[in-house]
Amino acid sequence: MNGSLSGQVALVTGGGSGIGLECARSLAGDGAIVVIAGRDEERLAAARAELVADHPGAEVITSRCDVTAEADVEATCAVAADAGNFSMVVVNAGYGSAAPFHRTTLDEWNGVLATNLTGAFLTMRTAAPLLVANGGGSIVAVSSIAGVSTHRFMTAYCVSKAGLEMLVKQVADELGAVGVRANAVRPGLVPTDATEGMMSIPAIVDDYMDQMPLGRAGTTDDIAGLVRFLLGPESAWITGACISADGGHHLRRGPNMDPIMQMLHGDDATIQPPSR
Repeated sequence: MNGSLSGQVALVTGGGSGIGLECARSLAGDGAIVVIAGRDEERLAAARAELVADHPGAEVITSRCDVTAEADVEATCAVAADAGNFSMVVVNAGYGSAAPFHRTTLDEWNGVLATNLTGAFLTMRTAAPLLVANGGGSIVAVSSIAGVSTHRFMTAYCVSKAGLEMLVKQVADELGAVGVRANAVRPGLVPTDATEGMMSIPAIVDDYMDQMPLGRAGTTDDIAGLVRFLLGPESAWITGACISADGGHHLRRGPNMDPIMQMLHGDDATIQPPSR
């Protein structure tokens, strides 16, 4: 990367593993002070040790944070602001779920929306005034191909990511005048802890590959590189964009999740018409 991030502070929610950890690694390697936030303190400590080992001298701060809890988000953003020139936010905390639409419980729906959408709202809303106070900054949200392509049996997740992308566009439109940019990246299938179960089923992985013109799963590096670009000065004239990083999967259809639904729900994977 051409632009150094030395002296700038980045907050990465969900920074203890997967895409969030790789984003933190990229930022620390380019000189940023990185605050990694998440619910699991042991995982955060292990992630910090890994980042410091990879980049000796890097300043990495951990902050326990449940993004659905307003007080936690406020405390974590305060940690980032106290660390220096707080100018970058990676809105990455989130999780997925899979169930037939008619078997999706209210608790499951509320849980996914609370973390993936309300948590993102709280993070952006709390961070924005702090970025403005430092002259502006950049927010990058981690969305998904599921935000723009239907994924059967993943209704709550798809809706949460579609909402996240509109949230990003709203923030970009409102806050551009005060120097805050907001963009999103849309990963496709990337091996992480979150996708481990899905990737253990060959039929699903094969179907994913069939829908990708580039014919391979992504890596956390693929996503972190795009996030780093959107955070930094190289993308200074980009805001309100939602960019796919999915091997071209968005050009085709969403994945066939039937095998896992049949395994979990049998004939009840689809609504059965009443017998006559």
